[in-house]
Amino acid sequence: MIDRRTLLAAVGASALSARLARATGKEAATPRRFPRGFLWGAATAGHQVEGNNVASDLWLLEHVKPTLFAEPSGDACNSFELWPIDLDLVRTLGLNAYRFSLEWARIEPEPGLFSIAMLDHYKAVIDGCRARAITPIVTFSHGTTPRWFAARGSWQERDSPELFARFCDRAARHLAGAIGYATTLNEPNGINIMADVFPPQFVERLRAMTAAASRACGLAKFGTAMITDFKDAPIVQANLIAAHKAGRSAIKAVRGDLPIGFNLALQDDEAVGPNSVRDAKRAAYYGAWLEAAKSDDFLGVQNYTRVRWGDHGALPPPAGAKLSMMGQEIYPPSLANAVRFAHSATAVPIMVSEHGVATNDDAARAEFISDSLVELQKVAAEGLPLEGYLHWSLIDNFEWFSGYGPKFGLCSVDRTSFKRTRKPSAGVLGAIARRNAV
Repeated sequence: MIDRRTLLAAVGASALSARLARATGKEAATPRRFPRGFLWGAATAGHQVEGNNVASDLWLLEHVKPTLFAEPSGDACNSFELWPIDLDLVRTLGLNAYRFSLEWARIEPEPGLFSIAMLDHYKAVIDGCRARAITPIVTFSHGTTPRWFAARGSWQERDSPELFARFCDRAARHLAGAIGYATTLNEPNGINIMADVFPPQFVERLRAMTAAASRACGLAKFGTAMITDFKDAPIVQANLIAAHKAGRSAIKAVRGDLPIGFNLALQDDEAVGPNSVRDAKRAAYYGAWLEAAKSDDFLGVQNYTRVRWGDHGALPPPAGAKLSMMGQEIYPPSLANAVRFAHSATAVPIMVSEHGVATNDDAARAEFISDSLVELQKVAAEGLPLEGYLHWSLIDNFEWFSGYGPKFGLCSVDRTSFKRTRKPSAGVLGAIARRNAV
C-alpha cells in the first residue's frame, strides 16, 4: 500500500523528469554525458548505519550525562548484519559504486589487538561489492575512533599519526586487494569549520560532555575524533595531516597502485561585496588540507550548500531561498562550484564523495539531484578530471548530534523492522547513472 506522501513524491519526481525533458529539448538525441568509466554510487558510514559500535568514542559520548546527542545511535540501521541488502539496493538502483567505512573500534578494540573476525567481516563486504559489479570505495576512518584512542588523548597526542598508520597497515594487508579507491580520513577539516559555526553555549556543553566522559573513564581528559575542543584545533589539524600522510604511506606499502585520498568538507564559498572575508575563510577552512591533497591520487569533495561571505562574516541565505532540514541553503550549482575550486587549488582528480540534502520532501531531493548533476556535467565537459559521484546517503541514518531526525537517504529505513524502502529520488539518480548522462 502506497501512502499519500510516497504517492505525492512519486508524482513530483515524474513531473520533474518531464520538466527536465522539455527544458533540454534535444537531450534525448544528444545527451550531456559524463566521462566513460564514471562511477555512480551512494555512501554510508559505519557508525551511522551499522549499529552497536560499543567500543567507539562516540558510543560513550552518546550515553554520558550531559550529552550533546539528541539520542543514541543504538541499532542504527543494523547494516552490520544487513549489508547484503544494502549492496543489493545499490545494484538494483543502477549504481556501480558504494562508499562505506571501516570501524577502527571494531577492528582494533584494544591497543594492538586486531580482530580477524572483524577484518573478515569487512572483507566480505568488499567481496560482496565485487560480486555485484560494484566498485568498493573504502574510508579507513569516518568520524569515530576506538575508545582507548580517545582515552589517551585522541588526535591531540603526538603519536596519534603512528597509531593510525599501524591500523591502516593491518587493515590494508587484509583488505586492500579488492578495494577500488581508498580514503584515509573523512572531513578532517571539520573542526576548523565548526569553530566558526557553533555558538559559545555549544562549546560549554561540549566541555561538559567530554568532562562527563573523562569521569566515566577515570581520566583527566577524554579526547574525541570529530568534536575536539576548538582551542585544540591547531595541534589536532597538524596531527591529522600527519596521520593522513602516514596512513597513505602504510596503505601504499601494501598496494602501491591503489588510488588514495581523503574527503574534504567543502562549501561553495561566494564573495559578496568589497572586502569580503571569503578568501580568508577558505584559507582557514581548507588551505592546509588542499596543500596536502596535492600529493594524493585524488581528492574527495563533500559539498552540501553555498555560503555567502560579506566583509564581517557569513551572510544569511538570500530572501526566499529554499532551506534544508539543517537550515542550509539548497543551491544546486554549489557542487560544481566547489569541485572547480578544489581542482584549481590542487590539480588532482576529484571524486564527489558526498553530496545530498536533508529533507522530508523527496520531490525536492529528486530535483536537487537532477539540477546539481546538470551543473556537474558542465564541469566534466570543461575537461576537469572527475572520478565519480557518490550521493549521501544510501539510506536514512544516524546523523550525529541530530540523531535520526534529518533525512538524507535515497531509501527510508523502518526503525523497528529495518526494512528499506526506495524513495522516488533513488529512481531519478539511478536513471541518470544508467545513461551516464543528464
